Amino acid sequence: MTALDLTQDPVALTAALVDIPSPSHQERALADLVEQALADVPFVRVLRRGNTVAARTERGRRSRVILAGHLDTVPIADNVPHRLEDGVMYGCGTVDMKSGLAVYLHLFATLAADPDLAYDLTLIAYECEEVDSQYNGLGHLAVSDPEWLDGELALLGEPSGAIIEAGCQGTLRVRVTTRGQRAHSARGWLGDNAAHRLAPAIQKVAEWQGREVDIDGLVYREGLNVVKLESYVATNIIPDEAYALVNYRFAPDLTAEEAFGRVERHLAGFEVTLEDAVAGALPGLEKPAAAALIRTVGEVRAKYGWTDVARFAGLGIAAVNFGPGDPAFAHRKDEHVPVSQIRRVAAQLRDFLTTRPT
Repeated sequence: MTALDLTQDPVALTAALVDIPSPSHQERALADLVEQALADVPFVRVLRRGNTVAARTERGRRSRVILAGHLDTVPIADNVPHRLEDGVMYGCGTVDMKSGLAVYLHLFATLAADPDLAYDLTLIAYECEEVDSQYNGLGHLAVSDPEWLDGELALLGEPSGAIIEAGCQGTLRVRVTTRGQRAHSARGWLGDNAAHRLAPAIQKVAEWQGREVDIDGLVYREGLNVVKLESYVATNIIPDEAYALVNYRFAPDLTAEEAFGRVERHLAGFEVTLEDAVAGALPGLEKPAAAALIRTVGEVRAKYGWTDVARFAGLGIAAVNFGPGDPAFAHRKDEHVPVSQIRRVAAQLRDFLTTRPT
């Protein structure tokens, strides 16, 4: 397999990354090439943990910026290798998030020894972001080598349309269960239909009034929604159990515990079980490095959805999402990114990383 040239144009590097298949749990080939390429960057330390690769400069700068992005993609859907048409690159991972990772790898490699570099840099290319959190390489690195996640500001190359998306929402999932009595559907009056008992709970969820929370001038809009319904025994049996999975996307001013408490109170009287919950991340825009990035890019908005910025926020590190691509096209068969956005993010981020903080 051809070696990666991290110094080449970020658009060409994006194409090279896309053409190396790396669905979740299958990142080894790409991780090997990234590790080899980073080892050729002068005056940096390189770390390998599983299929997560990290590198850092030691230039003695006053502040450190972390550039992080995941190596994995969702399963390929007949969309590799890449295709370039009319200034748009198509292919698996072009949006989520090999274009962002290409920009970060390119800037790390070309600025590591540059005398104009204003911050020390840490680059983290990690495995298994697109699957269950137990496999997340960034999470594993935080446990095995926590010093590698230390910095003033962390940037995640998540697709954000070349606009800074600050913080992120928290998310939790609860199971609402109702119970009844089985009976033959021909004699339904002898039973108690659990699915019918679920209807008031669904209506209660529909009546939820989500908050719009302003944090540092960014508005996070909350939502409570049923995402799955199930109740079935057989086509001629009244079901004796039914459940709904309900997802709450909450503003980062709440802890996961506080968010669950709000859902419990709203669904009082129903059997509610917490299945999963992770807190969001506050914007952290008051940090000098974050403010400097905003001055360079010029546009910032709230992040709807959960990303790994929350891991950094949990460590007290300001973190934002900044990468090319429209997240609405992530995971789609026609996933694509305008090459102009790749170049825009690369240029703006280079300006930021070579401008001395005041």
